Amino acid sequence: MNTATLAAVTLSLFSAVAYAAAAVAQERLASRNADAGIRRLLATGAWWGSVLLNAAGALLHVVALKYGPLTVVQPLGALTLVAAVPLGARIAGRRVSAVEWRGTALTLLGLAAILVTASGPAPDDVLSLPEALAVAGTTMVVIGVLARPGAKPGLRHASSSGIASGVASALTQTVTVAATDSSGPLIGWQVIGVALLVAAFAAGGLILSQTAYRGGLGGPLAVVTLANPVAAAVIGLTLLGERLQGADAGLLLALAGAGLAGWGVVTLTRSTPKPVADPVPAPVSAERIVIPSSASGAGAASSSGSGPGSGSTSAAASIRGEEEHPVATVLALQARSARVEPSLLPRRPSAPGHLTSL
Repeated sequence: MNTATLAAVTLSLFSAVAYAAAAVAQERLASRNADAGIRRLLATGAWWGSVLLNAAGALLHVVALKYGPLTVVQPLGALTLVAAVPLGARIAGRRVSAVEWRGTALTLLGLAAILVTASGPAPDDVLSLPEALAVAGTTMVVIGVLARPGAKPGLRHASSSGIASGVASALTQTVTVAATDSSGPLIGWQVIGVALLVAAFAAGGLILSQTAYRGGLGGPLAVVTLANPVAAAVIGLTLLGERLQGADAGLLLALAGAGLAGWGVVTLTRSTPKPVADPVPAPVSAERIVIPSSASGAGAASSSGSGPGSGSTSAAASIRGEEEHPVATVLALQARSARVEPSLLPRRPSAPGHLTSL
């Protein structure tokens, strides 16, 4: 592993830890301040701390793209999930489960295989403005097809989000390399144009991910995490001259590593322990409301001993008196229309904050 790749891996590791810490902090804020408005969050130091962590993670990711190829930096974004497992478990006061350990091991093993084959020199090729526009146009068409109305919108929006974020990273690398190239101007039309595309795809990826998570977190989060490096790697291998080491054997090792890492990511996204739900009080049943009726009681007393069927008659009169009592009727209507207070409902598992890499 050369010096440039080592620097990219180190920066990506710190970026993943920053993103994971921000995600855990945002999750705790969401669970503690479920009804808090934006003004209250703006006055919370913990919220600003999570914002700074996210900014630090994004900055480290951008710098890593300067030193490492897309085929190395983007897959390492899965380390965010790996780092979030022990952090979340420690803050929640629990132990890391066996399933989480297995997912972590599979992810790390897969990423190690990818690093062996994808390691290369620091990137020096950049997308020209026409190439960047062609990539942007193709990506918009793919996103438009995936985001159309239909079945399983969550997974399709998650795929769109991952692709948009991966393309944003590829374009970010072009901006970073071009802006730091001493042979050309620091700010040119190429840098400005591609930077605008980066902003558009980064914002689009964030919006699409929020839409994808409406139906649940596990599956969409795994799809976002996997689609991101795939989209970036396709651009790196086809347009930026990146290559895998080891020819055919290296390609097979990279595919095996990608499969292991994908398996680990899916395992981690499905291993989040569910919080114990608060007990919900059983609704009041109208049939169980029994209010003694003085009229039926008097009728029963006056008819006692008046014949063989007098006992059943008095009992029937008593039941009628209880059912027709005005207070019993009001209570029955209230019981039928009663609604459980929201604070008594089971707490829905809060979605861990996730900020996809640029």
